[in-house]
Amino acid sequence: MVSKKKKKYSSGEGAQFMTRKAALKKLQLSLKDFRRICILKGIYPREPRNRKRAQKGAGGIKTLYHTKDIKFLLHEPIIWKLRELKVYQQKIRRARAMREYRQMKKFLRDYPEINIDHIVKERYPTFVDALRDLDDCLTLCFLFSTFPSLKKVPRDQSMLCRRLTVEFMHAVIAAKALRKVFVSVKGYYYQVELEGQTITWIVPHHFSFQPQNKDEVDFKIMSTFVEFYTMMLGFVNFKLYHSLNLVYPPKLTAAFSADAEKDLIDEQAYVSERIAAMNMSLARVAGANDAEELPEMDIFNTEDEDPQKLEEAKQEAEKVKKLKTMFKGLKFFINREVPREPLVFIIRCFGGEVSWDKDHFVGATFDETDESIAYQIVDRPSMDKQYISRYYIQPQWVFDSVNARTLLPINKYLMGAVLPPHLSPFVDKTKDQVYIPPEEKELNNPDFKPLDDDQSGSDIEEASDEDKEDEEEPDSEDGDTEEALAKQYQQEVEEDSDSEEEDGDVDPEKKKIAKEKKKAMAVTAGVPHKEHPYQKEIEDKQAFRLREKLVRKKHRNLYKSMKAGQEQRKKEIWLLRKKRRLHDEKVKEEKKTEKRKQRKQALEASA
Repeated sequence: MVSKKKKKYSSGEGAQFMTRKAALKKLQLSLKDFRRICILKGIYPREPRNRKRAQKGAGGIKTLYHTKDIKFLLHEPIIWKLRELKVYQQKIRRARAMREYRQMKKFLRDYPEINIDHIVKERYPTFVDALRDLDDCLTLCFLFSTFPSLKKVPRDQSMLCRRLTVEFMHAVIAAKALRKVFVSVKGYYYQVELEGQTITWIVPHHFSFQPQNKDEVDFKIMSTFVEFYTMMLGFVNFKLYHSLNLVYPPKLTAAFSADAEKDLIDEQAYVSERIAAMNMSLARVAGANDAEELPEMDIFNTEDEDPQKLEEAKQEAEKVKKLKTMFKGLKFFINREVPREPLVFIIRCFGGEVSWDKDHFVGATFDETDESIAYQIVDRPSMDKQYISRYYIQPQWVFDSVNARTLLPINKYLMGAVLPPHLSPFVDKTKDQVYIPPEEKELNNPDFKPLDDDQSGSDIEEASDEDKEDEEEPDSEDGDTEEALAKQYQQEVEEDSDSEEEDGDVDPEKKKIAKEKKKAMAVTAGVPHKEHPYQKEIEDKQAFRLREKLVRKKHRNLYKSMKAGQEQRKKEIWLLRKKRRLHDEKVKEEKKTEKRKQRKQALEASA
């Protein structure tokens, strides 16, 4: 009996992958709906090992998906909803064409909505899973909260993002979970720690919105992502508020209520309302404690316990405990020229009280004349009216104090002072190859002093001269002792030879042999053996190459990628050092030119 011939590409990579065109045909969806459902379900194109086999012998580069993912989508209830939406859209179009406006209004009123609750529960079964994937969600929601009403971004969506982001920030304030902050050109970076998970996101600066061309940014795809992220963030906020014994949804200002009127308001008014909402204290669940003490760290005896690691963990826990109450009992007043939103969020996260001028913005809790204000945050060179009972500091002091986990001395941050560099706290300490700027070295090590070019050169020359003298001294001493010994031996040999001649006539041949033996036994001045300066380095490299050849074949590719990564990091560090050197040289040159100008002006004035 003849066996059936197996069809080509019916197994292996040919059967594992499916093109986008085939997926659309199988699901009976348009490209727009297919993109939407893939974003909601978290299904993305895949890269095969062998593209020709995956594309069933077809040339070119096509978008490929896993066949099992497409089969998984076949049973998704949202597909039926999308088909219902398609039918409704056809009915609305027909009613509009036939001018049946009453019927059209009825269809618009009964327009079906897509519910994606089950997708959030399916993709994130536990709360920790959702927190682990919250970075992109927060970044995109904070971005959309700054958008006005656009064609592809509905106003309801941006309003929902504003409400959810303010709710999340309130939860962070209540939990005192903020750990790191950084100000960059892109915006404000924040890092919080919730349920043992580290979450980092960026909040953009508040500038006027610049419309983008259609080709540059696809707002429709971003809006689909936000549709899923808003649902996910709603779930996270609900869980966070209940874990903190807070009432959800919180009662915020009127601009963030669900039933607020959708009148067009100025963007500045929205920002003011949001900041005022952040300065409010939230209602707690009846019977719940205001402040719950954290349990002490448990210590378990294990076989490979490291006392140093345990001590480090204890110290870190102690630092975090102090950080949470760093601004407790302190009052801050923010001047009108300072960006208030990040400062209000940070100060409230660490137990401080904050206010501003009530004549300019809503939500102020105390006036500037309050004598109990400890710090006034200003961003101007001088002020006419000042109070003796408070410090006038620049905003960077707040950010640097949080990253240092202690209240820094204010002498470098006073009003009108030249600020120290704002260093990023997002440095991976586990990496061995990391560029550390001199300012950070100075902070970590108080004894560290960066040398100038002229000083360093002279120091190096002096050190080299001293080394040469030290090297010459022992050589000269050794040479003198050797010469003295040689002279003494020659004198002894001559004395022996004279005494033998005096003793009597001896065979001349024997005399000759004895003299040669004595000459062979003579001490001669030693010649120092000079090593090649790079000989040790060359030998180490040769030994390293030999060890590299012993790497197993299955680990060789991994080893090569590791070495490539190391080389890449070396290159990055070298480029950063070069950039810093060029910057320092430029600053030095500018200082020199400034001094020359001042001298010239002084000479002209004296003449």
